[in-house]
Amino acid sequence: MIGDVWSAKKGASIPGRNISTGESISKAVLQKRLTGLEEERALLDEYPAEEYAEIVRDTGFSCTCCGRCCTKEVNDHVFLLDEDVRRIRPVHPDVLVPAPYFEACDQNGRFYVSGYALKTQDGNLCTFLDDSMRCRIYADRPLICRVYPYMLHREENASGDLRWCHLSGLNTHGEYNESISPEDAASIAEETIRYEKAYLDQQIAFFRALLDLFEKEGFRYVRRTYDLAMRDFCRGEPVRVMVFFDGRFEEAVVSRDMY
Repeated sequence: MIGDVWSAKKGASIPGRNISTGESISKAVLQKRLTGLEEERALLDEYPAEEYAEIVRDTGFSCTCCGRCCTKEVNDHVFLLDEDVRRIRPVHPDVLVPAPYFEACDQNGRFYVSGYALKTQDGNLCTFLDDSMRCRIYADRPLICRVYPYMLHREENASGDLRWCHLSGLNTHGEYNESISPEDAASIAEETIRYEKAYLDQQIAFFRALLDLFEKEGFRYVRRTYDLAMRDFCRGEPVRVMVFFDGRFEEAVVSRDMY
């Protein structure tokens, strides 16, 4: 999915994937990321769903309901698409936080991030896991949770070459080599591709809006400001985060203990 879905899911272990904070300040870097996302989105349109359906059948993944994918041990965070937020927030308004790994910071110390994520309980478990390790909103769970561990995302291999990744967390949970019908495989492939397209569309919209906002308002990308604000955040102090949702930025105040 994206990295490891929860990571990406998380933004890296994937049910979402986010960008790391390593080089997140300069306009040139943000523009490069936007270009890469646009290229991947175009390639995804050309990817044959039938080919992916065959990979799904060959993998034969079967969920055993172990709940491990819903822990930070396996997945870093659950990144939410806008459609997930619109569905979950009216019923559970207190379970959302700005996704971790803030992509930018302006000269005033405000961070910017591409969407929301789910809170955790006890710093490790998804907020919706009950005592028996079952999801309390399973029928209405986020799309990343529906497609996990499947993914269709380009990543660099050890040689630095980009290749398509198809599965997250191989052999860390569930069972494999089970029988999957052609119809089910086609449905899984279709839903996974839909998620990946929606995720990329949201990321592309975020970076475009971010670059436009900084240009319009005269905001500056200041590496030192980013580092100082991140230091405060790591110390447990509250920071301001502008979260991209439904085409605009919403301000949130968060501290490290909320994650």
